Amino acid sequence: MDFHLSDGQQLLVSTARDFLQRHCPPNVMAESVASERGFSPELWKEISVLGWPGLLIPVEYGGSGGTVVDVILLLEESLLLGTAGPARCERLLPAMASGERICVLAITEESASIDEAALGLTGAPGSRLDGRKLFVNDAHVADDLIVVTRRASGANLLLLDARLPGVTVLPMEAMAGDRPCEVVFAGVEVGDDDLLGQAGRAWERLGPALRAGALARAAEMVGCAQRILELCVDHARGRRQFGRPLGSFQAVQHACADLLRDVETARYLVYRAAWKMEQGREHEADLAMAKAYAGRTAQAVARRAHQLLGAISFCDEHSLHLYHKRILAAGLDFGDPSHHLETVASSMGLV
Repeated sequence: MDFHLSDGQQLLVSTARDFLQRHCPPNVMAESVASERGFSPELWKEISVLGWPGLLIPVEYGGSGGTVVDVILLLEESLLLGTAGPARCERLLPAMASGERICVLAITEESASIDEAALGLTGAPGSRLDGRKLFVNDAHVADDLIVVTRRASGANLLLLDARLPGVTVLPMEAMAGDRPCEVVFAGVEVGDDDLLGQAGRAWERLGPALRAGALARAAEMVGCAQRILELCVDHARGRRQFGRPLGSFQAVQHACADLLRDVETARYLVYRAAWKMEQGREHEADLAMAKAYAGRTAQAVARRAHQLLGAISFCDEHSLHLYHKRILAAGLDFGDPSHHLETVASSMGLV
């Protein structure tokens, strides 16, 4: 396994870092989080010009034809491609790659579980949908919904226009700056053209997509933890206590060293899982280790940072609380640490 970045990946990382430093300072990030949409439409347009929304979409559909590792590097930031026919891909993917169209996944319900057994919403072509999905991120700005439904023969994937009659999107309260929504279906007609892939076999396509989502969230937590580490180091260098820099005290040095160890270990696990996924190797246990470790470690990094920075880090004016909240939300999304540790235990033959 080679951890050296290619020239293209180095350019992606440097471009992203420069763009985000110039356009996403803490005050802008806080304003976007507090806005009604949860993000800046103007900033989304600029990001779309850079090609980030289409990083995993093939070149023939207007994307960049990138890899999972590229996405993980960006997140420090596909279900349609594997199930939709060529006509649908040509209609939807170019608009998604350019950022003009947004598609979200509606899977969880009352239990918030991502297991097939937890599905309650039933639906198939030729029927009507009645029920609701919960915690559907960004449904309030979505153009399309990929809805997971249950039937006797298995789960279905349905691609529905978010503005169909009978579809209602209601915002849910959240603390992390994301925009989870409740999506209510009231007699929504479902036709043959709405089915993605084969009937009753949705979970075969959902598995890889959910694992990719979990890995992306793990990478996001690593990115947050890295930024928190940088905030702590800057504070230790600039803050003076008893006539000397705070970082000159051995206890503070040890604390920062522990943060560095935790961040680098989490990053290695995420990179290894992404590399194995990209290479088509067995990666379920590696991904579970990465998600579980990043979830617990990134939270520990944030808590220790609050101790090092003191009272200012608990104020809205400081950005640490934003990163901490994102870590808390990402740790639960696509399975919490306990869920993924069960996968690790099963891979070791433990019951």
